[in-house]
Amino acid sequence: MPELPEVEVVKRSLTNKAQNSIVKAIKINDGRLRYKIDRNHIRKIIGLKIEKITRRSKYLLFYFNRDIVMLVHLGMTGKFFFLNRTNTKYKTSFYYNIDEKKDKKHNRIIFNLSNNQKLIYNDVRKFGFIKFLNKNQISENLHLKKLGPEPLHKKFTFNYFKKYILGKNRVIKETLMDQTFVSGLGNIYANEILFFSKIRPTKKTKDLLDDDIKKVIRFTKKILFKAIMLGGSSIKDFSSSNGKTGLFQQHFSVYGRKGEKCTNKTCNNHIVKIVIAGRASYYCPKCQK
Repeated sequence: MPELPEVEVVKRSLTNKAQNSIVKAIKINDGRLRYKIDRNHIRKIIGLKIEKITRRSKYLLFYFNRDIVMLVHLGMTGKFFFLNRTNTKYKTSFYYNIDEKKDKKHNRIIFNLSNNQKLIYNDVRKFGFIKFLNKNQISENLHLKKLGPEPLHKKFTFNYFKKYILGKNRVIKETLMDQTFVSGLGNIYANEILFFSKIRPTKKTKDLLDDDIKKVIRFTKKILFKAIMLGGSSIKDFSSSNGKTGLFQQHFSVYGRKGEKCTNKTCNNHIVKIVIAGRASYYCPKCQK
């Protein structure tokens, strides 16, 4: 599932090609996503302009005039791509390597835009969703209202972190992936952050030192900035709408590297894989305490 850097890359790709376009027509091939598409609601955006596209955590928000907002979650296999009048394809998704003939049947919704492009939402497993709400409903939306601060935001501070974990007895990796604590982090980046922070993923939050907390915050920001700069992580062939794959996976230090030698040049240990809260966790037993 795409995490904050990948969704941010998608947002930027969509902004470059769709912002300020008007929706001229919509074709719904299959509205049976995680939540069934409300055909009456989606048709209300015909004739409206996409004024801006933003990201909150792992969600995309398309803002239209008349205070209508389209909330999108890509799920496991959701993707957007563009077709222009010559059928040149530009893709933006966590899974970009599309077999045109085989995958066409998974084109769920087609938005015809005023810039002579079609914006297509494709979703094989249909775990993604598209919902519509009024602008004044955003703060109370069930998917958004309980989200913690963005990890790159100034609100994600030492004091916030320390106050949140006070009295809690959870492991640090599970805490980092708790969207009510900090929004947008997933399995990939939680593993990488803890490696650079030299903290074992099983360490309890009550045992964290102040210096541990400072390192987690510092490396969270550093790693996410780098991942965005490199276009995200292409685990399942992610790419931007320009067809560019992400490069951050080439810089993984622990994620997916079970049995491989630790990337710390002074360490001769090998990466270990365990399961925490049902998710694969990778760490170096020597470097991470």
